[in-house]
Amino acid sequence: MKVILQRDVKGLGRQHEAVETRDGYALNHLIPKRFAIHATPVATRAAERELAKVVSRKELDVKLLAENIAALAEAHLSIVKKANEKGHLYDAVGAPEIAVAAKEQARIDLPEDAIKLEKPIKELGTFTIPVASGDVFGEFSITVVAE
Repeated sequence: MKVILQRDVKGLGRQHEAVETRDGYALNHLIPKRFAIHATPVATRAAERELAKVVSRKELDVKLLAENIAALAEAHLSIVKKANEKGHLYDAVGAPEIAVAAKEQARIDLPEDAIKLEKPIKELGTFTIPVASGDVFGEFSITVVAE
C-alpha cells in the first residue's frame, strides 16, 4: 500500500514522502496513529509541494548558518562567571550560554545543537569553540572572565 508520511518514521521515511509499505502495517499502525495518510493523487501533489517548501527552507537555513558562522569567526565573545582564586569556575559554561552570548553580543542567532563542545568549560581563559551543522563547519573564540 502506498502512503504519504505525516511525520518522520524510523526505518521507513521522512515527513511528506510517499512510501510503499505492507497493507497491515499501514492500516493497523500508520494511519490510525496519524503517522500517514492514503496516497491519493490530491494528497500526493500536496505532499510534493510541502516537501519542496521544506527543502527550500532547509537550504535557506544552511545558507544563513554559514553566514552566521563566518561573522562569528571575526567576532570575539566574552562570558562573565564567578570563579575562585585558582581560576576554576563555580558553574560551567555550556552550549546554551554560548548561544545566548552570541545572540546578545554579536547579534547572531546560533542554534545550540550547532555548538560542538567536547565538555563544558570550567576554567577562566580564551577558548576556541567548534561549530558545525550539516556540511557547514567553523569556529570562533570566547573568553571566560571572572566576575
